[in-house]
Amino acid sequence: MTKDVWIGNDRLSAQLAFLVEIDKLKSVLRKTYLIDKSRLENSAEHSWHVALWSMLMLEHANDPSLDLHRVVRMLLLHDLVEIDAGDTFAYDTQGYEDKEERENAAAARLFGLLPDDQREEWITLWREFEDGETAEAKYASALDRLQPIIHNHYTGGVSWRKNGIVRSQVLKRLDPVKQVSETLWAFTKEILQKSIDQGILLDDPKEGEG
Repeated sequence: MTKDVWIGNDRLSAQLAFLVEIDKLKSVLRKTYLIDKSRLENSAEHSWHVALWSMLMLEHANDPSLDLHRVVRMLLLHDLVEIDAGDTFAYDTQGYEDKEERENAAAARLFGLLPDDQREEWITLWREFEDGETAEAKYASALDRLQPIIHNHYTGGVSWRKNGIVRSQVLKRLDPVKQVSETLWAFTKEILQKSIDQGILLDDPKEGEG
């Protein structure tokens, strides 16, 4: 894409070029269906939704003094790399083999469109989320993983059933929730059990079966 130059302002021109480019996130489809089951969710919708989650669920965090502004920023930025790298299905072990390499290259290109100071600031936020070491990143990651569970439960487990997912896989994926909120971890176990009881999530085969 050729960058337009606006009113002789290089900084504004760079920012607008970035905003135009990231509109492509609206076309990146995830494996999660909208709750009305009409279509697949796109990554821009996911980012918006989970950012709202972080605002609403803060009262349930073990540490409610988290820097919510930083959390929201991370969640709005974390999936931008999927414009180049695509969405990697949570349970796709093969896809995860080169996920980091693909996403690092995407981050360098996309955030590289920004003015230098914003490029460094935003790529630092993106990296903080990916590293998952700060309290804010752990909280953000936990909600990023919990949000699709709600979609799966309320769509009758469409994605779970289509991909043959079992409870242990989901629990492993949701382990970060346990670290940030006792309340949400209890909820996680409850909703998975209800999903199994309703036949929309497979339980793990008992020893000797399968």
